[in-house]
Amino acid sequence: MSYSYTGDAHLGLAASYRADDDPFPTDTSLSFPRRNHLREDVDLIKRLLFPRCWNAGPWVADEELLRDAVANFGALCYSGIDPYTDEDPEPIVDEVVRRLPDIRETLKKDVEAAYKGDPAARGYVEIIRSYPGVQAIVVHRVAHAFYEAGAPAYARELAEYAKMESGIDIHPGATIGDYFFVDHGTGVVIGETTTIGEWARIYQDVTLGALHFEEDEDDEHSLKKGYKRHPDIGDSVVIGAGTKVLGAVSVGDHVSIGANSWVTEDVPDHTSVYISEHPTHERKHRN
Repeated sequence: MSYSYTGDAHLGLAASYRADDDPFPTDTSLSFPRRNHLREDVDLIKRLLFPRCWNAGPWVADEELLRDAVANFGALCYSGIDPYTDEDPEPIVDEVVRRLPDIRETLKKDVEAAYKGDPAARGYVEIIRSYPGVQAIVVHRVAHAFYEAGAPAYARELAEYAKMESGIDIHPGATIGDYFFVDHGTGVVIGETTTIGEWARIYQDVTLGALHFEEDEDDEHSLKKGYKRHPDIGDSVVIGAGTKVLGAVSVGDHVSIGANSWVTEDVPDHTSVYISEHPTHERKHRN
C-alpha cells in the first residue's frame, strides 16, 4: 500500500502564506545555510509551516510545487505509521494533512508569544530558525495531531526527534493552548496528560510531571496506563526555571510560579508561588 494525496490542504497553506505580513517574513527569496536533518518528515514539517524561513520560498507562489511537497510529506508519514498498525494509515494521514493550515495559524501565535515574551528577541525569522522552544512546539503541534488521529507511536517518534534537536521533551499527548512559549528550554519535560492554557510561558528545567505512579493490579511489576497523572495549567501562567509541578493538580489562570518551586497542590487563580526562604551563602577567606 502507498499514500495518495487527493486533498486541498496545499491550497489552504498557500492562502495562509499569502496572508502573511510583517513582522513575519514575506520575502520568498531568502536563502539560509542548509541543515541536514536525519528525518525528512521533520524537515518537511518545518518547510511546509514556515517555507520562507527554510529555503522553500518557491512553494509560496507555485501551488503545484506545494502540492507535491504536501504529497511527499503525506507519503513519509504513511510509511512511518504503517509498521505500527494493521489498518490502512491513509485516513489518519489525510486528517493531519487537512489540519496543516490551522496548525500553521496556531504556530504563528506561538512565534508572536516568543517575540513578546523574550526581551532578547530581535525578529520573527530569528525566532523561527533559532529558538529551541519554537523548534519543539512546531513539531509538537503536528505530533499532537497524529496522536489525536490515532497514531501515537509515530507521534512519539516525532516528539523524540524534537527532543534531540531542542532539549525539550514534550509528550505528543500533551494538550497545549495558543501563544505558548518555552524560553531557553533545556531540560523541560511535559507529560502526556498535561494540559496548558493560552499565553503560558515556561523556562528551562521545568517539569510538568507525575508525582507518583499507580501499579497495574492485574500485572505484577507493571505500572498502570491511561490515567490522569500530570497537571492542568491555566491561561497566562508563568513558570520559573527549575520548577517542578507534579501530579494531577490544577494551576489556575494568571499564576506566577517562581524559580525552583515544588508544586504538588492546586494553585488558585491570581496567585504567586515562590520559595519564601532562599538558602544563604557563606564565604570564607582563602589565603
